Amino acid sequence: MNLTPITDLDVAGRRLVVRADLNVPLADGNVTDRTRIERVAAGLRPLLARGARLVILTHVGRPGGVAHPELSTSALRPVLSEELGVEVRFCDVSTGITAENAAAALNDGEVLLCENVRFNPGEESNDTALAAQYARLGEIYVNDAFSCAHRAHASTEALARMLPATAGPLMLEEINALTTVLENPQSPAVAVVGGAKVSSKIGVLKHLVQKLDAIIIGGGMANTFLFADGVPMGKSLHEPDQVETVAEIRLLARAAGCTILLPTDIVYAREFRENARRFITDAGKCPADAMILDAGPRSLKRFEGELAAAQTILWNGPLGAFEIPPFDHSTKMLAQTAAELTRAGLAVSVAGGGDTVAALNAAGVAEDFTYVSTAGGAFLEWLEGKTLPGIAALTAAKQAA
Repeated sequence: MNLTPITDLDVAGRRLVVRADLNVPLADGNVTDRTRIERVAAGLRPLLARGARLVILTHVGRPGGVAHPELSTSALRPVLSEELGVEVRFCDVSTGITAENAAAALNDGEVLLCENVRFNPGEESNDTALAAQYARLGEIYVNDAFSCAHRAHASTEALARMLPATAGPLMLEEINALTTVLENPQSPAVAVVGGAKVSSKIGVLKHLVQKLDAIIIGGGMANTFLFADGVPMGKSLHEPDQVETVAEIRLLARAAGCTILLPTDIVYAREFRENARRFITDAGKCPADAMILDAGPRSLKRFEGELAAAQTILWNGPLGAFEIPPFDHSTKMLAQTAAELTRAGLAVSVAGGGDTVAALNAAGVAEDFTYVSTAGGAFLEWLEGKTLPGIAALTAAKQAA
């Protein structure tokens, strides 16, 4: 993509305006999950060690252009300071003379965290005048927020046109990982795609069947595919109005030589609750008063065999109702298989999406995957083959030197 990495530049004494994604959950003014902060900080620490001066822009929540004290980025400062290893300064605005003076006062190796950019009315409308104000905070723009790259906002798109621009460490990690599995995959390349609805991942499925060798489909999505084959659903989650979409996806898959794998046996229950009594039967035998909640053991064995032959594994979504035992079994077992193959050096594995990360964490294998993306919407849009505005702006911008 011809993106200049910030890590390739001499940053000593230079003031970098870094758009990060530090949108983490807060409770009573405290960070409850610091994962995103940890990952951003890991890439920024070496820049500080080399004498960079960092002005960090981020958002928290969806305040809609209005200041909400409970969504102030000031709550992030203690954790960010701890992760960066320096005392982070805070500015209660992100534009104007106060912010500009605070940025100008930075010395080498120091950090300024600005207030929530979504408190600014023009942020989400990609206001160029607002972006010009952000630009006065530094001399180089660094986009390190892949997870926000699908939004054309003032701090992610317009700002790239106001300053010499470059990609941050986490941004490049995400792009390189996704390029590895989609543009240059080692074959056989297999995807695990699950979740509730086909309708939410039509673009993803249509794109992936033209890129990969096989796709394992699970969850409510698999139910819709089975329903299209005339399989009775009982009370199972499925989308009767997506039968034509399923036919389109299968047609694309056949033309591309991509195999679609569905459950051949199922786990069903009459109650959707923890430790409900479960039953295993063939995929076509779900009782009218029951619901399919997981893939069965024969299906799991077949899926594991498919992964065992793969050199590239892409994972997005669970195979069943993974939030509630015992319907998390197939997801956990297949995730452990992918992790074992990765640890053995037999496959490259990349995963992403909110439910996916939660499922891999529940299985205790997230750290064993080659790469786990913290992005949500941006990850899915990349899987659809879409151009992300934040990345397009970087590639079109004047590259920092």
